[in-house]
Amino acid sequence: MKKTSLIWGSLILFLFLFPVFVSMTAEGQTAKSPKLVKETSYMVYAANVLEEESAAQTTGKALLYFTHSHEAYEPMTKAFDGKVAVSHHSENIMKIGEKLKSQLDVNGVETTILPIDIQAQMEKKGIAYGRSYKEIRPYVQKQVKADNYDFIIDLHRDHLRADRTTIVHNGEKYAKVAFVIGKNNPNYKQNQAKAKLLKDEMEKLVPGITRDFIVKSGVGVDGKYNQDLHPSLLLIELGGIGNAEDELNRTVSVIGSAAAAVLQNS
Repeated sequence: MKKTSLIWGSLILFLFLFPVFVSMTAEGQTAKSPKLVKETSYMVYAANVLEEESAAQTTGKALLYFTHSHEAYEPMTKAFDGKVAVSHHSENIMKIGEKLKSQLDVNGVETTILPIDIQAQMEKKGIAYGRSYKEIRPYVQKQVKADNYDFIIDLHRDHLRADRTTIVHNGEKYAKVAFVIGKNNPNYKQNQAKAKLLKDEMEKLVPGITRDFIVKSGVGVDGKYNQDLHPSLLLIELGGIGNAEDELNRTVSVIGSAAAAVLQNS
């Protein structure tokens, strides 16, 4: 009888301790198991475009700056604080410029944003809108002399409404791009030739995404827009006051791809 009780007691103890042994064994195996390989990470650059985080092989260099830094888009300012505005301290062309930098970088065009806050200085000085080109000129000139750039982009927002600055391609909306050429620059044809290379590559990707060249000269306009500082200095009007952020992002993605194509074909 005692022997039977001992057997049953041992069996009950085994059944009680068995789950503990299993758990300890599983934990031990987990601790010794190899680490999972980290999945490839992605970054969203355009509204509906995924790109790998690792950039392509470097093909060239670009400098990006903003003569009119507070130029803003009404849909962006409204989404930010409920107020419709065409000038804003944060929801402005510089924010889109950061995305353009990312797109250029990921396509192999190493991009620098002018490392000064000249825009803030001009705000404090109360520099007139038309004098902004003269104010920013020495800083751009210094940077251009310090390095060799394949593209120098002065990024702006046009004043036109969305019906004139938007295109639909494959069911998606894109902000249209215009290139401004200052004809008072004696070498303006070089700037226009470089702009045409970028324009043509953009059109291959999204037909109709660019507008006609805006050539300016004469009384009442700047006429140079600092383009005399470098033959690859482009003044780009990205969309207009009515373009939404996702439309701008899609176009920024196109600019990045097109710029890389220009350099690869040169």
